[in-house]
Amino acid sequence: MLRDTYGRVATDLRVSLTDRCNLRCTYCMPEEGLQWLGKSDLLSDDEIVRLIGIAVTRLGITEVRFTGGEPLLRPGLTGIVERCAALEPRPRMSLTTNGIGLKRTARALKAAGLDRVNVSLDTLRPEVFKTLTRRDRHRDVLDGMAAARAAGLTPVKVNAVLMPGLNDDEAPDLLAWAVENAYELRFIEQMPLDAQHGWKRDGMITAGDILDSLRTRFTLTEEGAAERGSAPAERWLVDGGPATVGVIASVTRPFCGACDRTRLTADGQIRTCLFATEESDLRAALRSGAPDEEIARRWEAAMWGKKAGSGLDDPSFLQPDRPMSAIGG
Repeated sequence: MLRDTYGRVATDLRVSLTDRCNLRCTYCMPEEGLQWLGKSDLLSDDEIVRLIGIAVTRLGITEVRFTGGEPLLRPGLTGIVERCAALEPRPRMSLTTNGIGLKRTARALKAAGLDRVNVSLDTLRPEVFKTLTRRDRHRDVLDGMAAARAAGLTPVKVNAVLMPGLNDDEAPDLLAWAVENAYELRFIEQMPLDAQHGWKRDGMITAGDILDSLRTRFTLTEEGAAERGSAPAERWLVDGGPATVGVIASVTRPFCGACDRTRLTADGQIRTCLFATEESDLRAALRSGAPDEEIARRWEAAMWGKKAGSGLDDPSFLQPDRPMSAIGG
């Protein structure tokens, strides 16, 4: 069991499959991209499946989320999903993606055993999408989401980040569109995980800003803590339901006390928090021939040292050196 000294138990594993991405979102990385991990640095398909197997069969993990970078760029993704679906007990499996490759992969991923997807989409305006991502792929994302819905990778959840002067006026439009298309919308506060280290607290669109904007058009009724559980999103019924909208307020309303996540980077490092400045190396243990018992013990030791919170409100907070694309969201 992945327990920490504050009594929290991790049951949700986030697995980054690659640090590469085919977008260049302004809040994530510079236009020229980053220095990507070398092939030998990345975990192999077999190593990923082995670590997930240890987490599920020995450490109490019940949910696995595949992330990146952009996980659809991982050549062996479908095979990884299929092999993990065969584990006993079978974990629930989801994928966080920018959606560009979903049109061609959604049916195969569903057949392999993937349960659902989260798709990042910050705007309904193609020209704003191009500015935010530095790529002209808006239509591909919309088509990918529709393909995921048709394949049964539901609920399709949409993750949106609002940026000042670009799409900060789109919250009501995004929600109306999501309700119309049976997608579940989640707004995420911009976090200090950009490679450029350009994030500034006083420039971000907060959860309060987002809710104020939504209430100009919709009646929102809070679901409450009992319904939320350990989920990062606070949820509201939209106009009485059944549609909901969520806000993940990692900065202004941190939810560290209920965190149930552990994170595995594409190069085999355990991270206890998105904002952690320390990692625990499982890749070296794998490649030195350590048995499953030893790897599980190292994983447990890493999680036992998890801090109480992200430290975002601490004046001494330091942004992690590794950006979101390397950590996995």
